[in-house]
Amino acid sequence: MAVRERWGATRRESGTAPGWRNWAGTQGARPVRTARPRNTAEVAALVADAADRGLRVKAVGSGHSFTGVAVTDGLHLLMDALDRPIGVDRRRGLVTVEAGMPLHRLNRLLDAHGMALTNMGDIDRQTVSGAISTGTHGTGRSSGGLSAQVTAVELVTADGSVLSCSADREPEVFAAARLGLGALGVLCRVTLRCEPAFLLRAVEMPMPLDRVLEELDDMVRGNEHMEFYWFPHTDRTLTKRNNRPLGGARRAPVPRARAWFEDEFLSNTVYEGVNRLGCAVPAAIPRLNAVAARALSPRVYTDVSHRVFTSPRRVVFREMEYAVPRAVLPEVLRELRRLPERHGERVGFPVEVRFAPADDVWLSTAHGRESAYVAVHQYHRRPHAGWFRVAEEVLIAAGGRPHWGKLHRLGAEELGHLYPRLDDFRRVRSRLDPAGVFGNPHLERVLGPV
Repeated sequence: MAVRERWGATRRESGTAPGWRNWAGTQGARPVRTARPRNTAEVAALVADAADRGLRVKAVGSGHSFTGVAVTDGLHLLMDALDRPIGVDRRRGLVTVEAGMPLHRLNRLLDAHGMALTNMGDIDRQTVSGAISTGTHGTGRSSGGLSAQVTAVELVTADGSVLSCSADREPEVFAAARLGLGALGVLCRVTLRCEPAFLLRAVEMPMPLDRVLEELDDMVRGNEHMEFYWFPHTDRTLTKRNNRPLGGARRAPVPRARAWFEDEFLSNTVYEGVNRLGCAVPAAIPRLNAVAARALSPRVYTDVSHRVFTSPRRVVFREMEYAVPRAVLPEVLRELRRLPERHGERVGFPVEVRFAPADDVWLSTAHGRESAYVAVHQYHRRPHAGWFRVAEEVLIAAGGRPHWGKLHRLGAEELGHLYPRLDDFRRVRSRLDPAGVFGNPHLERVLGPV
């Protein structure tokens, strides 16, 4: 077998023996073996061999999950060599790619064929498999997350078998694998439903939080994609509304110099400096937030969809996100607004709020209900546990479901009350992986034992 493999490092931890760490630095692993398979057959052979040796197996993409979902002490499969396009069907609106392809390359592939994803999240560094396996989503009045756009998958299971599934073929496995947490096997190919390429007109505007909450229903229902950021310790938000322009519209992107200044220099370089200052002088964070919020200016531009959906994110942070029922969002935000001062927390990162329609994906945070996503953040050099704890109490009390790829404290019993199809998922998991080859401590906490 020509697969490239090695013992030791996938990414090197500073000052330690070789190991792997995720993007945010919240998780690390020291697998006894790493491999970089180049096709499905190599994945199957590696999984079968690891199972025979009693090693547990985890696939890892770009490492953008904050949780331990990809951690293993056994075999780490690096998926970046499985990144080729398999087929593009413009007539049926389908694209099939190897699961290790990063989203930014998928966007370029679709662009070249005059196609686009209907919706996506706000970064494009994740692999296709990682994004769908953890429930990556964007914001949309009627368009769901990436898992809701999946129409077929190819999965290597615990005994090295290759299973192709869709709504018509192995439908229960498909229903589980569209958002599978890496618990069912290794995704090797994914087919996604797409549509003809389209433009989006973005309107970004600062607004007071009270006004946003008062006009929320009209803003969500009146726009295809609406989101906003609230700056803690202030009453300021930045709203963003994305809609398809009327026929005949042309690209009118943010001028290159302004885009560099606002999206790279201010939002990354300067914002990194602002957060470092907040670390040195935590008492200054409320004033820094006020300055940052007031520095935002309105802008309107029109560009291809994926360039409007996504933004560069280079400042490292910790994140927790819950999906609450859409109707309770205003009260949730009003309660969150009171927490930093009540508990003496200093929060330098904005709270991000997005929306999703109900869907039928078994483990989707929007399963069966219209949802609002509330994401709280903290700069990676600042302590986050206190802020996350008090915010999580509010979000759980509101019936929130935690994002599978972000930090939270809930375990299998609590999650069982939030996800009506979780027992069905566990049943499929037990059938495909009875020995727990794809298990790890994190999955045992959120799913329970096999």
